[in-house]
Amino acid sequence: MKTLTDAIVSLYPLSSFILHNEDYDRLEWFDTSIEKPSKEILEQELDRLIELDNQTKYQRDRAVEYPPLSELADALYWQSKGNNQPMTNYIAACEVVKVKYPKGV
Repeated sequence: MKTLTDAIVSLYPLSSFILHNEDYDRLEWFDTSIEKPSKEILEQELDRLIELDNQTKYQRDRAVEYPPLSELADALYWQSKGNNQPMTNYIAACEVVKVKYPKGV
């Protein structure tokens, strides 16, 4: 879950601040080279980060369910020896994950 702190760091990665309890009204801004951002600017950035996070959620969901790369290495080995079944199995397992977590949903 993205937070107001994430929005600040996204917009002002080198800034110095303390944000108490994710409450804008309790934002202490120490960076004298950058003006303290408005609540509206930070909320817009937070909305953008949440949308981006939602658009790429399928990638994170897939990553934990894909078969391990060690299985791919083994399948490549056997494929080089003329046995395509392990590669077929590996690709099928990947396809199950891709169907379970479709892109852009």
